Amino acid sequence: MTGTLAAEVWRARRAAHQARVDDWLAPHEERRRRGERHPVEDFLFTYYSHRPARLRRWHPGAGTVLADADPAVLGRDYVETRAGATLDAAAVLERRGDLVGWIRDLLARTAGRPAHLGCFGMHEWAMVYREPERRRHGSWPLRLSPARTAQVVETARIRCTHFDAYRFFAPRAVPLNVVAPTRAGQQDLEQPGCLHANMDLYKWAYKLSPLVPSELVADCFALARDIRALDMRASPYDLSDLGYRPVRVETAEGRAEYAAAQKRFAARAAPLRAALVDACERLIPAR
Repeated sequence: MTGTLAAEVWRARRAAHQARVDDWLAPHEERRRRGERHPVEDFLFTYYSHRPARLRRWHPGAGTVLADADPAVLGRDYVETRAGATLDAAAVLERRGDLVGWIRDLLARTAGRPAHLGCFGMHEWAMVYREPERRRHGSWPLRLSPARTAQVVETARIRCTHFDAYRFFAPRAVPLNVVAPTRAGQQDLEQPGCLHANMDLYKWAYKLSPLVPSELVADCFALARDIRALDMRASPYDLSDLGYRPVRVETAEGRAEYAAAQKRFAARAAPLRAALVDACERLIPAR
């Protein structure tokens, strides 16, 4: 968004954003006070580096002037204009270097590939393959026995294209993957059906902040939060005590349920990915 926002408009947007984010943050902060961990709800605050306070902070994005605003209150990257305050996008871009272009290329290339819907969430199973004691969520039991869990992995065709899932595979599961993702090859493999590639839209959005509107960052967070629930429901963990009904991907019915949900998430992610690509295109000159 570009132009000038009247004081009552941008303050209302800021308040609405903060209220929305507070609904996510309040339970997380309460669990932290009690020393509790939630394998679904807390994941986005622990796996990703964006601090809760930064998620709550509102920015209008590059090119927007906030009428009657004090740049000192808004943050270090804001400067004063005759009409109010605006983000010094050039200064932010100078610090980010080539990151914006890299994000643009990754997301555009991902969007240009067909969605692959046949992984069935096997990445979480591969992480505990033949080593159930390695499980990342040690407070929660596995739904199946170690032998049956291993059998599910061995009879599946594992095709994980996301490096940040693949790198957590148990050592003996690594050669079972039909591809070998690397950080250097990330742009060559990511595809729009991948749950983790769609969750990572949140990461790319906050890495572009404050250059993009905070509402877009929050939209990506909301998507990632919903995807995380499916990710763990389809995992080998038994989270029924938390109210999560398992998606039994070890069965044909469960695999069909997973693929249908994966397709819906890919559809939800597409406009967010497009919005981030568009924002990047407006921030950097065309090559």
